[in-house]
Amino acid sequence: MDQAEGLRRMRARKPVKVIAVASGKGGVGKTNVVVNLAIALAQLGARPLVFDADLGLGNIDILLGLSPRYNLSHVLSGERRIDEVLVRGPQDILILPAASGIANMAILDAQARAALVHAVSSLDLAVDFLLIDTAAGIAGDVLTFSCAAQDLMVVVSNEPASITDAYALIKVLSRDYGQRRFRILPNMVRDAREGQLLFQRVAAVADRYLDVTLDLVGSIPLDPALRGAVRAQRAVVELYPSSPAAGAFRALAHTVRNWPMPQGPSGHLEFFVEQLVGGSSVVQGA
Repeated sequence: MDQAEGLRRMRARKPVKVIAVASGKGGVGKTNVVVNLAIALAQLGARPLVFDADLGLGNIDILLGLSPRYNLSHVLSGERRIDEVLVRGPQDILILPAASGIANMAILDAQARAALVHAVSSLDLAVDFLLIDTAAGIAGDVLTFSCAAQDLMVVVSNEPASITDAYALIKVLSRDYGQRRFRILPNMVRDAREGQLLFQRVAAVADRYLDVTLDLVGSIPLDPALRGAVRAQRAVVELYPSSPAAGAFRALAHTVRNWPMPQGPSGHLEFFVEQLVGGSSVVQGA
């Protein structure tokens, strides 16, 4: 494809809202949030693509009981095109599966990252949301994806390590990479009040030491239905649609759907790719 054709196709595409979902600590339910948010958005008529960006320990396919034959490692090796790796999940959501248990996928250099994101941008798909499930922590890939996305949602649970690590992630992204706005999602809380108090704890420290804006986007209750859905390898919004957790995910989907869609070239996947490739070199040199 020549440059003129590439530009023509870019202008013809509709804007895509790119949202990275991160957490300072593992075990806070981040991947569950991504899966259920994607399905809830699809139930509202949106067309989400889920990018499992936990490149060495991806598990979205496991959470949904899928068995993809290929994954991102096959794209990077040149064995498969990226469209051959995509799998369909519930409500016809599209999933780009990561490798699991392949160590070198977790330590990609800048060139490999560039190849990966260019492969993502080559997808000619009618999607309007790209949800990126990052790895936990503050490793290079997490920072790269977080900086490139238009919105960053930080998932936090009500335990000291989760709160401390969520603050550490926000601090690094704001201090070293100029990120100023963060969406905060309390997860596994008893009720909305506990979610509000948890948000206030994070915001109080951030307001004191950082120049950032934190937005509370809702909260997800600790619901036995979630455990049952995980055991059944199903999304709670499908398996237990009347559960409190499913209701919270639907409310979150409504909130996310109402976020402004990007306008102009910055709203296309190509711009996301440019940001991602540029961010890779910055993070590599950090």
